[in-house]
Amino acid sequence: MPDDACPLPTRPGDDESAAIRRMLAGRRIAVVGLSDDPSRPSHDVASYLISAGKDVIPVNPNHRSVLGRRCYASLDQVPGPIDLVDVFRRPEHCAEVARQAVAVGAKGLWLQAGIASEEAERIAAEAGIDFVQDRCLKVELMFSGQ
Repeated sequence: MPDDACPLPTRPGDDESAAIRRMLAGRRIAVVGLSDDPSRPSHDVASYLISAGKDVIPVNPNHRSVLGRRCYASLDQVPGPIDLVDVFRRPEHCAEVARQAVAVGAKGLWLQAGIASEEAERIAAEAGIDFVQDRCLKVELMFSGQ
């Protein structure tokens, strides 16, 4: 995995800090764009989340399973509640993922390091769900002590 795939976190503002804390406490995490390639950042982050006790749900229409878990083609196919949607997709796809996250009742939307979308942020804000972008979930979890 490239060194810049999960950069060290910067200090978030108070509102973002609270959102990060709430999202890090989530147990059931849908990882959109999770790859079955161990060299990809999504695979590394999801593996870490599993090792940290999180229930990771792979979401990628190109795979049947990833990390030994059933893979779903889209968020609306995932059974049960989703605490957090962690996104490994290009920015132009993030608004649609945000709409899907809101539609399934996810509590938070996290765009991984290097990914930002003003439209996804707006959709999350209008729905009243937590939102973070351009931050690495793995790094934040590691530094949180959770």
